[in-house]
Amino acid sequence: MVRLVFSVELKYEVAPPGCDFVFNIHAAHTRQQRVVTEMMELGQFLLPQVHTDSSTGNRYMRLRAEPGPLRLRYSATVELNHHVAAPALVPEVPVARLPADVLTYLYPSRYCQSDRLYDVAMREFGHLPQGYGRVHAICEWVGKHVEFKSATTNASTSAVDTLTERVGVCRDFAHLMIALCRALNIPARFATGIDFGADPALGPSDFHAYVEVFLGDRWYLFDPSATAIPMGLMRFGVGRDAADVSFATIFGSVRAEPPVIVIKAVEDAFNSVELPRRRPEALSTDDGLPPLAGTRPAGQI
Repeated sequence: MVRLVFSVELKYEVAPPGCDFVFNIHAAHTRQQRVVTEMMELGQFLLPQVHTDSSTGNRYMRLRAEPGPLRLRYSATVELNHHVAAPALVPEVPVARLPADVLTYLYPSRYCQSDRLYDVAMREFGHLPQGYGRVHAICEWVGKHVEFKSATTNASTSAVDTLTERVGVCRDFAHLMIALCRALNIPARFATGIDFGADPALGPSDFHAYVEVFLGDRWYLFDPSATAIPMGLMRFGVGRDAADVSFATIFGSVRAEPPVIVIKAVEDAFNSVELPRRRPEALSTDDGLPPLAGTRPAGQI
């Protein structure tokens, strides 16, 4: 098990007459990602509404902010109890046997135009044996053919753009891998969160985008940018692509400061809590079943 303690601080200057926000910065609830404690601090006297999506565990906070400064600080302790499997024993699932709620992750989406990447996917990976190994090969191929470089893309950059330009940030790597998987009829989805264990040379902690692929009977973790340690990935939300899980969707005029994110891992050998490390096995923190009910962490809104 891995225990992560983190905080996310966001600051805005809200222009008149005010602004509506939808935030996705609460740690998601799954059967293998448990929110132990959490707290939300707001700089204005507001009454936010928090909604949990029953199928994904995504949690969205909606609020109406008044003109002036707005500060949010969300902090939490989260425990990750990873499912570990031998890669050779993790199969792809025929479309006819996929759960109904997984099917949506087979289709092209705004940033993942899998229909336009069919020829590339078949040429590069169509001949490989099906299973976790083929998905791992897609992940490595994306990491090899795209250069990680900050401030090289924008909010409109798609998987096709990334394949052409061969440069991008974590969300661009994720979109390209997802599109290639879907082109081969492998369900894949976009995940957002934060991670522990990234190279400090990449700069301060930030939001991170990675990929979850449905294989066997659950969603397995992949980081095509190779900047994170999969054991240290903590999820906020999942969706078809980045359009579904922005950490902040803003309806109005604001000036935003860069987010401030702090994260640490806590080791506790007595309770079998370890630090994130790179492992050769297939890892998952979501079996695709609805989150367990009746587990409200201390400090939850």
